[in-house]
Amino acid sequence: MPILTADQLKRVSCKIFEAMKVPTEEAKIVSEFLVNSNLMGHDSHGVIRVPQYVNLIKKGDIVPGARMEVVRETPSSAVLNGNWGFGQVLGKKAMEIAIEKAKIKSVATVTMSQSNHIARLGEYPVFAVEKNMIAMIMVNNHGAAQYMPPWGGIERRLSPNPMAVGVPTGKYDPVILDITTAVVAEGKVRVKLNRGEQLPEGWIIDSEGNPTTDPKKLYGPPIGAILPFGGITGHKGYGLSFIVDILAGALSGAGCSRVDAPRFGNAVFITVINVEDFIPIDEFKSHVDGLIEYVKSSKKMPGVNEILYPGEFEAKEKKKRLENGVFVEDETWNQIVKAAQEFNLDTTVSDFLPVQ
Repeated sequence: MPILTADQLKRVSCKIFEAMKVPTEEAKIVSEFLVNSNLMGHDSHGVIRVPQYVNLIKKGDIVPGARMEVVRETPSSAVLNGNWGFGQVLGKKAMEIAIEKAKIKSVATVTMSQSNHIARLGEYPVFAVEKNMIAMIMVNNHGAAQYMPPWGGIERRLSPNPMAVGVPTGKYDPVILDITTAVVAEGKVRVKLNRGEQLPEGWIIDSEGNPTTDPKKLYGPPIGAILPFGGITGHKGYGLSFIVDILAGALSGAGCSRVDAPRFGNAVFITVINVEDFIPIDEFKSHVDGLIEYVKSSKKMPGVNEILYPGEFEAKEKKKRLENGVFVEDETWNQIVKAAQEFNLDTTVSDFLPVQ
């Protein structure tokens, strides 16, 4: 169970991708995004994805160096085709396009199809927040990779369809809401599987619709499903997932969840709002800071040490993991080392050695 520094994990990831002829700049971007997810405490979207991406490159599902195309464009919008490149590379470019348009037109919306897995959505609004803008991003799985049943059903019909929103602040780390419309992202089930741990109750059902804490039941055979978030009010998570499927899938042209979806990918919906075109930025940040302080001042329930605003947990976790290193479970680490050895990378060099 190694604990490694962020720099070690980035170098390992980057070397593996470069060995597969991924352009160095792309390898760096993808590795940076993955490891930052680990630092933020979201291991489900971190280096556990390296072996997955290796396999996708081998199959031709990820096309390193793919060129993004602008299919349709107005001063305040764009429809993009990623031609199945790395999601992190394409997602960053798509957000940058939306930011530049919002500078001129106050609000901009960009959609994108044929992008591969763009990983943790909370990474992307930060680019807009740094420009004093609000950003929201949503994705579906190009109509494929369905893990969630509709409310009242037991068969998979929707992907977890996540969404994230970023808001600039004054005195605090940015507000970043990053959620899936299912109880949990599929990757978090995979982390539990790799760690040999049981799931919390209420995450998944088996193929017969029975609640289970065994992560293997999700993957089958026969396959189970991840429940919509909300518990007894799961219709809310289901409803949100339905709308995200439309905004990301239908509006981009990639398509919504369906029986004949040809392949997994991420279809993307982005909207960026230029705050200063609505209210002076300092006044806006004062409002947001005041909201944070008011919410955090609430009396706490028994056993609660601190009330956190959206994104605060991740900011705190990043500081801790930068100092103490990142824990990687044995199964995930063994898969990464196996991938490295396949390309004759030296797994005894310092890049691969644990901190402790």
